[in-house]
Amino acid sequence: MLIAPDIEVRRATADDAQALADAVIRNKEHLRATEPYRAPDYYTAKAQEARITAENAVVWLLFEGERVVGRVELTGIVMGPLCGASVGYWVDGDYRGRGLIPAAVEEIVREARDDLGLHRLEAGTLVDNTASQRVLAKCGFERFGLAPKYLHINGAWRDHVLFQRLLHDDAPRHIPK
Repeated sequence: MLIAPDIEVRRATADDAQALADAVIRNKEHLRATEPYRAPDYYTAKAQEARITAENAVVWLLFEGERVVGRVELTGIVMGPLCGASVGYWVDGDYRGRGLIPAAVEEIVREARDDLGLHRLEAGTLVDNTASQRVLAKCGFERFGLAPKYLHINGAWRDHVLFQRLLHDDAPRHIPK
């Protein structure tokens, strides 16, 4: 799906692993302040393929031509009575401020609701990451709490503001047997 005249968002496949590895290498410094420490093998196509093909996750990539310029993912997908997942995202440092992530997150929210049958999405941001908090608010997420020392980011345990978005109020489509 086009989210800007030159930017497409689509589900990642294993064939996208090298392009994603190139993007995370290119954005290593840009993401350092908001991402956990990553071991050197994280920056390989093999590790990115494992993320793309993980059983309880769905990854979407933002492309400008063949170049990956962002990622949105649902991780920790749980069906049954919860029907929920966590949302994570980033955009290439050279593409900030273009409204790409809010547009991509809205598309992923639609797919989470309509295609995956999820009921609830959650996300967390560093307390001082106001740009990410604006993305979530713009996409209909509501703040619901604070998680002290939630993740180890950039050398320290950091507090996170927690957000959620309820996607629908009807019964879950996927009930455990």
